[in-house]
Amino acid sequence: MRFRTTISNVPTFFRIIQAIEKLQRKFVMKFTETELHIICNHEANEGGIQVWSQIKVDSLFTAYRIQSNANNEISLALSSEALLLALKSATASAEAGAAGDVDEVVLKLAKKNGHAVLSFEIAGATRMGKSVRVAHDVRIDVMKPTDVALLREPMCPEPDIHILLPPLQKLRTIVDRMRPMSDILAVRANNSGRLTLSINTDSVKIDTEWRNCTNPKMTREGSQEEPDEPPDPEKMFTVLVSIRSFLKFLNSHVVSTTTIACEFSQYLCCSLDCS
Repeated sequence: MRFRTTISNVPTFFRIIQAIEKLQRKFVMKFTETELHIICNHEANEGGIQVWSQIKVDSLFTAYRIQSNANNEISLALSSEALLLALKSATASAEAGAAGDVDEVVLKLAKKNGHAVLSFEIAGATRMGKSVRVAHDVRIDVMKPTDVALLREPMCPEPDIHILLPPLQKLRTIVDRMRPMSDILAVRANNSGRLTLSINTDSVKIDTEWRNCTNPKMTREGSQEEPDEPPDPEKMFTVLVSIRSFLKFLNSHVVSTTTIACEFSQYLCCSLDCS
């Protein structure tokens, strides 16, 4: 089993793991020949939040080499906090007393003291032009193919609606103010671009509404043909979510300030555009 690459886009990789660290302490990274999969499943996650993401290798890495007996795939379980600290040290601002340029960040699979690690080798220069090399090791558990096979992405029901959320950072501010008033948040939307966030308890009732949101046209592979009668554009679809869990998801604004496409059905499914 061999793995070695150069991280060409450290800031984006750092922001992705920064969002993951707020969701789950331990997660799975699956490297393939063309993609990096980041997985957080509900079994180790309070609130039932799951993350199933695919990132193209060439958007984060160069000089990418991977080899394994499992179809050239390597799956690792590791601490999000430890990985975040290693990536933070790969930025010049994180080097105490050596705030110069980072020339190269090499990531490779290694074994030290009898345990597998992801090894970061950071080469850079100080303000005075002196070469600096820093190494960080993140302890990992290499997953067996049988364990990887048990990781199955949940199949969301056919969505009732798609709508683009307002800027996530602004949305998070509003939801954070609602948190002391209720544990449950109602998210409602329709096909006329209307989105509301509501809490309703014995002591308080609050509705926050956005209009003129975008309802993107999205189709799933293998989905059924459109119904003969179009849905009522004013009909509101509702899903109840934990405010605490929703706030964890909204922390993904550190990855991207763009909007999120949401599918309203029995669940709230969101896809993040990191482009």
